[in-house]
Parts: sequence; C-alpha cells; structure tokens
Amino acid sequence: MDFNQQIIDTFRANNGHVDNPPFGDGLVLVHVPRKDGTIRVAPLAGLRQDGAYHVVGSAGGSPKDPAWVHGLRRAEKVDIEVPGEPVQTLQATVEEVTGAERDTLWEQFKVMSSGFAEYEKTAEGRVFPIFRLRP
Repeated sequence: MDFNQQIIDTFRANNGHVDNPPFGDGLVLVHVPRKDGTIRVAPLAGLRQDGAYHVVGSAGGSPKDPAWVHGLRRAEKVDIEVPGEPVQTLQATVEEVTGAERDTLWEQFKVMSSGFAEYEKTAEGRVFPIFRLRP
C-alpha cells in the first residue's frame, strides 16, 4: 500500500484525524484528472480559515504541479472529505488564491510544517499554487 493510501485509510478510519504533523487540518480531495476522467482521491495538508480549507500544490517540492492542480483549475466545485464523526463528504467551491493573500497563506503553511520551506529548495523556482475550498 502506498503512503497516500495509508493516509487516506487512517483519515477515514479515525474521523479525519491523522497523526502526521504536515497534514494539519487535512482533507481528502475527490477529483477528476484532466487526462482520463477517472475519479481519484488525494490526501492534502490543509489550513482552515473562515470556514474554508486552503490546500497547496507542493507535490513534495517537485518542479511540476501535481495532477490535481490542473483539475482544480478547471473545476468550479469539487467534493472533499473533512474531519467529523463520521468523516463528512462536502461539495466545495474552488478558488485559486493569488497575490499577497497567497503569499500570506504560503507563510502559514511553512509555519505549520518546516517541510514546506524545504520544498522550495527543490522546486526549481516553481511557485506553489494555493486553492481555497469553501464548503
């Protein structure tokens, strides 16, 4: 079983609690990739503010965006699984965050986990996209 599937299984089995510090206010994104149209799920670290979840397309510091970023850029709404007893599946609107607000959120992600700062070193200058998912 791969690492992402372990996180998803733990998330679902423990009402959304995952004992993995970078996961933060994590969620599971249900998305449809651009290429094949197959429904996929991805566990994402999240920051929760003002009733919305913010997620970052860091891809572990890869110079390329993760596949789910392309799906969010073309989607108006997505399904997300969020913590609760039991885990809840909600429909959320999608908004890419840009400019100063994006920069502020990025700093908050780096405070949440020092791993995000490390990712900047291997991303070859790529600016990690941040999305607001509002249920």
